[in-house]
Amino acid sequence: MASSQVSAFGSSHSVLGVMDMAKKPEMEIPEMYIRPQEPTILSDETTPSLTIPVFDLNTLLHENARDAELDKLYTACKDWGFFQVVNHGVSSQLLEKLKLEIENFFKLPIEEKKKYQIRPGDVQGYGTVIRCKEQKLDWGDRFYMVVNPVERRKPYLLPQLPSSLRDSLESYLRELRKLGMRLLTLLGKAISMEMKEVEELFDDGMQSVRMTYYPPCPQPELVVGLTPHSDATGITILHQVNGVEGLEIKKGGVWIPVTFLPDAFVVNVGDIMEILSNGAYTSIEHRAAVNKEKERISIAMFFNPKFEAEIGPVKSLLNSENPPLFKSMLMEDYFKDFFSSNLNGRSHLEKMRVKTFDLVKD
Repeated sequence: MASSQVSAFGSSHSVLGVMDMAKKPEMEIPEMYIRPQEPTILSDETTPSLTIPVFDLNTLLHENARDAELDKLYTACKDWGFFQVVNHGVSSQLLEKLKLEIENFFKLPIEEKKKYQIRPGDVQGYGTVIRCKEQKLDWGDRFYMVVNPVERRKPYLLPQLPSSLRDSLESYLRELRKLGMRLLTLLGKAISMEMKEVEELFDDGMQSVRMTYYPPCPQPELVVGLTPHSDATGITILHQVNGVEGLEIKKGGVWIPVTFLPDAFVVNVGDIMEILSNGAYTSIEHRAAVNKEKERISIAMFFNPKFEAEIGPVKSLLNSENPPLFKSMLMEDYFKDFFSSNLNGRSHLEKMRVKTFDLVKD
């Protein structure tokens, strides 16, 4: 029986997920996974599937095209909050090796995966945190961990993974760190942030990773792979490991499936970047749908400021015409606050927004 201990994160215990349960023939979906959801607008001749803006990293970094491309990047992050990046520099050989290793990990016997189960009072590890009896669960198995700074790593997670997966992950994390800092620098330049502000916030900042396996579901319309939410990050870089789509974003008040380009990464603006940019960028609500016939595997890497950094609109962007729209707080406190509650749309971002009464109270 899991402990009922409650920590700073407010968690009580965890469950491993649905992968093994989903293998059972003629299974009935347990009540804890069934939830009503807003329908997806499916593509047809009049509403084609959504292809979010695409950027070639080489073009973004090329001096001759920099200003025009940065304007396009700004518009994409303001209007969409999502974009794809191609020619990102991560080799297809590494991505293929990582794919095989992640697939093998999720195929491990349940007893093996229990070694990594989220422990009472924590949010890192394998599984889903249960905070209350009425909580509805996502149709997916997850492994989440903080990977930077290195001293914050849990000794029983990444260091204890099968050596072949650990080596591939470490290589992937190194490549993604380089890509992440390049993208954060470009996003800063696009809104005239001072480069020292970008570096002071994100260089060697808090980084985490989540591997997710979404099993097929006989009635996918009754479940959700990942609850609708906006990311509590600076940026997130998503790789669709086995090429099966499922990402949906809320645009114009409706849910629309996103089409990925082969070998592209999808990047999205998180709540923290919307706060730092004082609303110049938009953190968009998104969710993951599941498939009736196919499994879906993804890996997301989250880029955040240092734990000791203060999260709030950066000073170089503020003036009398552009007053702060958000409050400020330490990154460590923001992290704990986010993980102490269930995912719920953009609710965490809205808690940070400056309300009218904040400006007029004595």
